[in-house]
This record gives sequence, C-alpha cells and structure tokens, in this order.
Amino acid sequence: MIIDRIENLDRYADMHPRFKAAFDLIRSFDFASAADGPAEIDGDRITINVLRRDLKTKDAAKMEAHERYVDIQVMFSGNEVFGWKLTSECNQPQAPYNAEKDVILFDDAPDGYWPLLEGMFVVFFPEDAHAPMIGEGKVEKLVVKVLL
Repeated sequence: MIIDRIENLDRYADMHPRFKAAFDLIRSFDFASAADGPAEIDGDRITINVLRRDLKTKDAAKMEAHERYVDIQVMFSGNEVFGWKLTSECNQPQAPYNAEKDVILFDDAPDGYWPLLEGMFVVFFPEDAHAPMIGEGKVEKLVVKVLL
C-alpha cells in the first residue's frame, strides 16, 4: 500500500509500466465535468470509476481485494477512512474470487484504519485487502484500476 498526496505521484511512476499514464490522467482529470460510473481509458489496461457517494459505517464496510488490478483511489472532495489488512491474512471470504469483477470480499476485520483526505491518493496492490468509504457525509473520488 502507498498513501501520499497527489503532488507526489511522480515518486512512484517507475513502480509499474502503466503508472505514468495513470498518474498523468489523475493530474489532468476534470472531476467536475466527469460522469459518474466506470469508463475504459486504455482498453482493460487502465479503467476509471468516478464515485460521488455517501460514506458508510465501519460495520457496513467490507474488506475487498483484487488479483489482476492495482487500485489507485484519489480523493477529490471530502475525507474518508479505510481499513487495511494483508490479503494473505484474510480467512473469511464471503464467496470465491469473482474473476469477471476481479474482486473477493471478506468478512474479516481490518488490522488498522487510515484517513484518506482531500488531495490524497492510496494505491492498493493485490496483497492489500481494504475496506474503503468509511465515515460520515459524502465523498467525490476517482478509482483508477491498472492491469498488472
């Protein structure tokens, strides 16, 4: 997991061949004019999901993990908290891995919680199970999925 401010994106560009393109997209993204929902940017190699959503309680948030994609979550407006735990330590799957959606959900509790504040981003790798969107109020965020 990486958590940092948007202005520091370039520090991580060499970690994956598609990170530079994803980070360029994030820096130039016009959230105000973006439609809600998913969209392909570079076929299935880079996709986005524009979220304008109400936050939920810790009890309602479910741990999730992905095998084929890295999740880059960028907070444009509002603040949330997310839970985290190593995927390898999650042992209460709700169902088998869904390859079509690249997600597995767990009933495990997070090992810890971190804030994701306006102007910040977090990168979740396959080893990072996470429970996003915790808190009160609404957030506006961009989720960029980068194919491994």
